[in-house]
Amino acid sequence: MAKDFAGAKYGGEADLRAALSRGDQTLSRIEPILGHLLSTPDHSLFSDEILARLRGMLNDLAWQILRVQAQATGQSGSEAFAERHGEALAMRLQENSALLSHCHAHAVEWQLTERLEAQFGVDPVLSPLLQDLIASEDTGTASTAMSALAAQARFVQAQRRMELPVSELPGDLFHSVLLTWRAYNGDRASDALTRAEAKLRSDFDEASGRLALMARLATGVERGNENALLPEKAGVALFLTILAAKSGQDRGMVVLATNARQVTRLAVSLRSAGLAATQIDEVLLQLHPQAAPVAGLANLSPNEARSMLGDTRPDFGQ
Repeated sequence: MAKDFAGAKYGGEADLRAALSRGDQTLSRIEPILGHLLSTPDHSLFSDEILARLRGMLNDLAWQILRVQAQATGQSGSEAFAERHGEALAMRLQENSALLSHCHAHAVEWQLTERLEAQFGVDPVLSPLLQDLIASEDTGTASTAMSALAAQARFVQAQRRMELPVSELPGDLFHSVLLTWRAYNGDRASDALTRAEAKLRSDFDEASGRLALMARLATGVERGNENALLPEKAGVALFLTILAAKSGQDRGMVVLATNARQVTRLAVSLRSAGLAATQIDEVLLQLHPQAAPVAGLANLSPNEARSMLGDTRPDFGQ
């Protein structure tokens, strides 16, 4: 009997690894496909909504920077200046694969947020878990939670307008965006542009951004807090952040794992974070009611699941 159980366990693990590998092949093709689709009118492989949102965010980033440039260089009419150069700068930004992936993750996260609000009434801003953190006796946690609440409200409004504030970029992407802008100006570089860049950098505070605030809250959530890994309890933003922290993955990867074609990665991620197999089934049923159950989770320990994720990371450099 023990031998049969062991055989089933290792057979199930092999099936999970094979499914993860197939999913990773799909994920590794996302960046080049997105870049191609944004450059051509044929985008049948991705939804029009996602692509429109990506274009909106890239254009918004370009316009924000160009407005600052117009003011610094004494251009009359910052909006008109941004209008003249916005599309060209947005096209340059589109060549940044890391930025493109970041915007794509935002679009996918917002799509999930809207869907769970419509289907299950999950508040896009204030979740039960965030309420608990705001009411924490620890003043630092409560203060961070309040700031995260405000940042999440800004995220919701920005996504509804298909915008992305430059102040919400991670530090490395903020730096690369400014380098792209500097290269775009080329021979037009001047002392005024240097002052404009200095202003953008002085105003930037990565620690006050939504992702940084959510990440700080995630580190304080105990591993045994089951509500943290339930989307309707944690809210989409905190759920994704906590799952990334507990499973040892990049948050953007976790966002993509919520796609219907990545059910295995999501299930293994939840198991690696310590969620019981029965609860994983409930989460998957909520997010993807048409998907088949993922077999083999009950025989997989959290450590084994984490090791499996580490062994099957998709290569985004291809």
